[in-house]
Amino acid sequence: MNAHNAGQVARISCGHCNIKRFYKPLELREVIGNVTIDQVRAKVRCEKCERKESMRAELFHPVGQELETMRFRRLIEIRWERRVVWKDE
Repeated sequence: MNAHNAGQVARISCGHCNIKRFYKPLELREVIGNVTIDQVRAKVRCEKCERKESMRAELFHPVGQELETMRFRRLIEIRWERRVVWKDE
């Protein structure tokens, strides 16, 4: 929450796929909770290669031109799926 108040942006990237995504810390808090950026890195997985071990996460202050060219991933909705698991006895 402090990152959002300070105007910081979260950059989460995959070291294997070299994909970078930018998030607003307030929206990450809705999904992951009010945790540190190191804990965010441990909880995310790459959507392309599905690896967790090569993920990087950092907070930074975007400047001028960088902020204009940045595309944020925005939270639209959170869906909870109900799954039935059966066990034969």
